[in-house]
Amino acid sequence: MRQQILLRLKAIEKERGIKILYACESGSRAWGFPSADSDYDVRFIYLHPVEWYLSIRKKRDVIEYPPEDLLDVRGWDLPKALSLLRKSNASLLEWLGSPIVYQEKYSIASQMRKLASRYFSPTSSLLNYFNIAHRNYTSYLQGDMVWRKKYLYALRSVLAMQWLTQGRGLVPTEFMTLVDELVRDKELYRDIQFL
Repeated sequence: MRQQILLRLKAIEKERGIKILYACESGSRAWGFPSADSDYDVRFIYLHPVEWYLSIRKKRDVIEYPPEDLLDVRGWDLPKALSLLRKSNASLLEWLGSPIVYQEKYSIASQMRKLASRYFSPTSSLLNYFNIAHRNYTSYLQGDMVWRKKYLYALRSVLAMQWLTQGRGLVPTEFMTLVDELVRDKELYRDIQFL
């Protein structure tokens, strides 16, 4: 699948006339709990040629494709990504911390990782994870049938909030890092492993 993803990224570069600077996996695969039917959430940061930016008209700074063949591919223009980095955007921070990197050109991503701690806002991240936990709880954990994966989504957000309230800094992308560092109750730890 990695080869298919790299070919897709190359095709996007050609089709859009852009350079992909960084591409990674996001979502359940990056967090470490994909299910058998999980798609590949490929996220990337890209750059247009200089001429593209020389315009007084605001242009679209996102590239999105409808999910196809288990691939959900989306990207942000570098200026947008930098703006979101300054706002401590949790999604972008997770992209930069993803354990699955498909492509990393130049030093942009490593420079952004260094800047992430400077601009990191625990309050902003806390609100983001609270909203995710609340949305998962109200939308998916209230009915008769509950998906195992949705428990993990909600639990990951709750653990991320705990991480932040303890003042530990940037939230790790991998779920088991959060579990290993924060869950001290042996029974709860076993239950999480069971999920």
